[in-house]
Amino acid sequence: MSGHNKWSSIKHRKGAQDAKRGKIFTKLIKEITVAARSAGSDIEVNPRLRSAVAAAKAENMPKDNIERAIKKGTGELEGVSYEESSYEGYGPGGAAILVESLTDNKNRAVAEIRHIFNKYGGNMGENGCVAWMFDKKGYFNVDKNAVDEEQLMEVALEAGAEDVREEDDSFEVITESEAFDAVKEALEGADIPFSDAEVIMLPQNMSELQGKDAEKMLKLMDAMDDCDDVQKVYTNADIPDDMVETL
Repeated sequence: MSGHNKWSSIKHRKGAQDAKRGKIFTKLIKEITVAARSAGSDIEVNPRLRSAVAAAKAENMPKDNIERAIKKGTGELEGVSYEESSYEGYGPGGAAILVESLTDNKNRAVAEIRHIFNKYGGNMGENGCVAWMFDKKGYFNVDKNAVDEEQLMEVALEAGAEDVREEDDSFEVITESEAFDAVKEALEGADIPFSDAEVIMLPQNMSELQGKDAEKMLKLMDAMDDCDDVQKVYTNADIPDDMVETL
């Protein structure tokens, strides 16, 4: 299983167990606000905002919350100013970690992210130390039981997807980031249901972890997800399914 799909699956199980909807909403509101600030409130001409709003709707965020976040971004309502930054480093066993942050206090964010790296056996590195190991890609996860593989490949590839991968109980559709919207519209037009529709940083190669390294890596990633200043976190860590279930 790919690193992104595996970590998404872990987060979904944890999300159901931990009921972290408040934190999810906070991260989505930040993204909507920054997207609106960067390129305006019209989702037809602002692809980042369009994706952020779609993600918020997928989490059943109330319409009023979405509209307020957009207005805060455009300045129609008073709001917090968030700064975007990214951090890189290595986790247990040398696995690469890429962290995207949206924060109103960069000093606090740097300190907290560095603390999480150190606490769970990792270390924060210089900018560029692991970013080259990831590619910016569009990503869709499709349940195998919801679609015929041949139909999915035909629709996705014709719309501009670069790959359709079979992964355990699902298919992964990978696109260039520029083709994300076209593929999304094609899947929707063909009534093919999908989840995890987002532009991500996809690892080029995986780093398998076992034992204590795997355990510490899961704790590190969970702590990053739980940090208010962290928007998204990616890794090339590959943890065997049986270990994931055990941990």
